[in-house]
Amino acid sequence: MPPSRRSAGNAGPPTAQDVAVAAGVSTATVSRAFNNPEKVAPEVRARVLATASALGWMPHAAAGALARGRTNIAGAIIPTLDNEIFAAQIGGMQSAFATRAVTLLLGCSNYDRDEAFRHAQAMLGKGVEALAIAGEAHRPELFETIAARGVPYVVTYSYRADSPHPCVGFDNREAFHRMTRYLLDLGHREIGLIVQPVAGNDRIEARVAGVREALAERGLGLRAGHVREGEWSIGFGRESLRAIMNGPAPRPASRPTAVICGNDWLAIGALLEARAMGLAVPTDLSITGFDDVAMAAQMEPGLTTMRVDNARIGSLAADYLLERLGGGTPSPVPPLVPDLIERGSTAPPR
Repeated sequence: MPPSRRSAGNAGPPTAQDVAVAAGVSTATVSRAFNNPEKVAPEVRARVLATASALGWMPHAAAGALARGRTNIAGAIIPTLDNEIFAAQIGGMQSAFATRAVTLLLGCSNYDRDEAFRHAQAMLGKGVEALAIAGEAHRPELFETIAARGVPYVVTYSYRADSPHPCVGFDNREAFHRMTRYLLDLGHREIGLIVQPVAGNDRIEARVAGVREALAERGLGLRAGHVREGEWSIGFGRESLRAIMNGPAPRPASRPTAVICGNDWLAIGALLEARAMGLAVPTDLSITGFDDVAMAAQMEPGLTTMRVDNARIGSLAADYLLERLGGGTPSPVPPLVPDLIERGSTAPPR
């Protein structure tokens, strides 16, 4: 039956009492229909929801949270949304949280540790019940503050077996160690490196370490003039490749025959600049990226890179936190293993 109309003299916004009267139930039943639907008969809940919708009434979130002792809010702190890898991670996380009616708050630190700490403080102040934080390289106070509040948290997009934090991600060191071994097995001995800023970024620090370790295992190293560090952009990739190939008194024998890039955007820039310099890829120079962004497969030649299931990182992180919120003790999440995607940008050196 359609809900009863409110009296003409009741000019204020609708209340739970109005919904109860119109639906023919108690105000307690109205509250349970929204906050504990499993305790209300399906036909009664349907009538309450239809009545509330017709009257334009919604439960007050803060009041409901106070009554339940829960906020059903989680937080995520990532470096940026400009990079699709973090957008995919947040998408997977949000989808998993939505199945349990948990709202996700998002903060972008712009690779600034102080900004990340401020986001964490603000979220904890708003009553978030769980936190997902990209990477480990944060101010110690961030993790100390979370621990003091007793809030479950997880570190995403990063993994190391001896980390003091619960991690959901992949081993960045191992991934770049494997990429370097792949190039070494092709026969490359002079290798260049273009990466994002290392300071305050444990993922990039681990990637550089992986490259150096793989080279050292073959008795090799990186020449100082063959390493470039800067913003993760196509433009910096182009600038860096030209600087590496046209270093002081360049000698063809000492130029890299392969360049490893910290992400696909840097590698795409390197590909474009190689073409502008008249270098044939992969005949004159092999180039690799990381992340397998959509454009990587569309380049000519296609970019050899590594693919990480970032949406799965997000959903696994949310599942871990949801189990913690439910009072469980989840097992550590095994590291994801990136897939090496071989395309036309790499070949044995000429």
